[in-house]
Amino acid sequence: MGSTDKPADLETTKEVPPPPKGAAYGSTPPPPKHDHFFVVDVVLRFLVFAASLASVLVIVISKQKVHLGPALSVAKFNHSPAFIYFVAALSVAGLYAILTTLLSLSVIWKPILSTKLLLHFVFLDVLALGLVASATGTAGAVAYIGYKGNDHTHWLKVCSTFDKFCKHVVGALATSLFASVLLVLLVWLSTFTLHRKIPK
Repeated sequence: MGSTDKPADLETTKEVPPPPKGAAYGSTPPPPKHDHFFVVDVVLRFLVFAASLASVLVIVISKQKVHLGPALSVAKFNHSPAFIYFVAALSVAGLYAILTTLLSLSVIWKPILSTKLLLHFVFLDVLALGLVASATGTAGAVAYIGYKGNDHTHWLKVCSTFDKFCKHVVGALATSLFASVLLVLLVWLSTFTLHRKIPK
């Protein structure tokens, strides 16, 4: 008499692998860890904002009046297109810095947004660096002519007369150069952070 027992289903007899340690079925993945690089990023971006704001304020209040005989001569930043461009560029850089500072703070609160913003930060930081560096170089060239003059083109020195104005310009250039260095550091930081996120 034949047996009525059915052969066991091979699929059901296979052992189910145990879940990995520390994990349970149906559990959600752990939240992303806070990236401490964004804390440094926030500090650097705030310093860029402070340096840009200081540069703009120092050169805007650089107006100086000097009596040259019967005439009254005035030196102001808006008398030179290079200094006007300098103020406009540093104003844009300061606005950009404060906006990206707020974005970096949002990444600290919500780390899941970090990868999405890092690549944008690299591109935008390079643009901001080019803007600040070009403005600093342009204003610096005009300031050098005012300080040294040029014998070949008979451009006279003016800093011996407008000493206060030239000191303000030098201070604004120094702080804008500091902002440029900070932007270089930001580009390096964002690039390095992106490199760390590439799976190996």
